[in-house]
Amino acid sequence: MNTRQHTLQKSVSFTGVGIHTGQSATLTVLPARAGHGIKFCRIDLPGRPLIDADVDNVVDVSRSTTLEQNGGRVHTVEHLLAALSGLQIDNVLLELDGPEVPILDGSSAKFLDALQAAGVEEQNALREYAEISGEVTYQDQGRNVSLKAVPAMGYQLDVTIDYETPYWPVQQAHLYDIRKFAKEIGPSRTFSFFQEIEPLLAQNLIKGGDIDNAIVIMDKEVSPGELERIGKLFNRPNISIKKEGILSNIDLHFDNEPARHKLLDLVGDLTLVGKPLKAHIIAERPGHAANVELAKKLKGKMKKTSVPVYDPAGELVKDVNGIMAMLPHRYPFVMVDKIFHLTNNEVCGLKNITINEPIFTGHFPGNPVFPGVLQVESMVQTGGILVLSTVPDPENYWTYFLAIDKCKFRQKVSPGDTMLTKCVLDGEIKRGIARMECYAFVADKLVCEAYMTAQIVRKDT
Repeated sequence: MNTRQHTLQKSVSFTGVGIHTGQSATLTVLPARAGHGIKFCRIDLPGRPLIDADVDNVVDVSRSTTLEQNGGRVHTVEHLLAALSGLQIDNVLLELDGPEVPILDGSSAKFLDALQAAGVEEQNALREYAEISGEVTYQDQGRNVSLKAVPAMGYQLDVTIDYETPYWPVQQAHLYDIRKFAKEIGPSRTFSFFQEIEPLLAQNLIKGGDIDNAIVIMDKEVSPGELERIGKLFNRPNISIKKEGILSNIDLHFDNEPARHKLLDLVGDLTLVGKPLKAHIIAERPGHAANVELAKKLKGKMKKTSVPVYDPAGELVKDVNGIMAMLPHRYPFVMVDKIFHLTNNEVCGLKNITINEPIFTGHFPGNPVFPGVLQVESMVQTGGILVLSTVPDPENYWTYFLAIDKCKFRQKVSPGDTMLTKCVLDGEIKRGIARMECYAFVADKLVCEAYMTAQIVRKDT
């Protein structure tokens, strides 16, 4: 997975019909600055309302996912969002001159091809991941739907579908490396059972549906007369049913294409969490409603107290030499060994606790415990890196901590522990004063927390 944020090198446009509204629209994907995120803009409406790609803005999940904010609404966002997530694109502005994202061929393939041709550009900002510290589940027992997310170092998905039809057995699809999305998942087209199509038409849905942008699955045997009626409905007089149980107008891209498309939809809907996920998703019978409910739960679990995930093989922001180049602390008072995550408002560091710490010669001999005051100091120094990173010449500044509030020690820290520290800005830095929520963890346990206020001051003042 990418460690830095990405956008496009240049804009790219798509024109087509919306599968449900039947209205034609042009979608233009434009590059955006780091930290912008994914936003839609309804340029055909007064005021050009912006709609964040956020699960809190979901207003409808009947057959597709619809967003609404600031008086603007966008239908069927999932295939486009899946393409952006599959290419690990973090920041774009999506200008749309109609109510619905074009369906194109019913998959993410055309989005992926055009976005890759436009070029994906790395930005000078680290990605902020959505991480969870424990299992997150959603179940609908009445429909036998189960979705589960568990902590992971990367983004992995397992999907199982079972429609209990004679033609279509249980199918599974997997994605264990997001970089393979474009090839292995992106070309999978949307599908529908024939028995669903006529009711959908009666509900004024799938106005833009076409037999060429969806796989039509037959869920029961039909007579020759019924097959002739189906051919007339789709203006295909010689249509037949293939051995796979699909109408003969198209060939499958994969034997398990419906399961892969369900995985595609899941990736698109989970983009609405708002940050790229580090989790393993295990889904049985997923659909837009269930996907969105899981996304809401995941976003709710993305608390500031979530345990940072340190990857020893990942890219370091600063090693101890880089830390000492920014902070004035020296042996034996350097209380952070690595900085492995740094954004505009968040920093994560690591402190290895060893028996060789000088403090252990006098602090509880025979029962060495890392002092709470030094746990606080480790958080302080980690937060100092965050605050100093906001100025272009940090070597010319001192960092002073003005207040420590609501400090609590929850677990003891002992030699052999690896302590992860995390500091999150609480609002903007004003007049050099920063307020932060700070946490320290060992394994998956919170050992210390405090609310801190710091100030940076130029050395020549």
